[in-house]
Amino acid sequence: MKLVVQRVTEGSVTVENQIVGEIQQGYVVLLGVGENDTEETARKLADKLVKIRIFSDNDGKTNLSIKDVDGEILVISQFTLYADCKKNRPSFSHAGKPELAEHLYEIFLEQLRPQVKKVAHGVFGAMMEVKLCNDGPFTVLLEG
Repeated sequence: MKLVVQRVTEGSVTVENQIVGEIQQGYVVLLGVGENDTEETARKLADKLVKIRIFSDNDGKTNLSIKDVDGEILVISQFTLYADCKKNRPSFSHAGKPELAEHLYEIFLEQLRPQVKKVAHGVFGAMMEVKLCNDGPFTVLLEG
């Protein structure tokens, strides 16, 4: 599983001209599921996401977690994180099959919900427009 975590001041996702998820301060997370990922992987990375300290404290040090700042999370499924670009046309053969990916995406969301004030998300498999204001910018990659 791969996560692109962007610290944001706000974010939203739109499907067919309708906002389906939006947040204020927190993370916009692009989530990709690999062919060998498991429920344990999803739970472990969700817990890591909640614990990682990438918000600034009063001294300007990245020392606070999403919970410390009462932040929100917007999660977007993105199988293209598993693109193999060795050739000019990307291959997605290592991305998890849609059934596995959707199941692990839901497990990931379920793991976050009791730990964070607000968890918003896109629509699995849909064409989405994602808007965000990256804070910093500050972007990290998590893999499991």
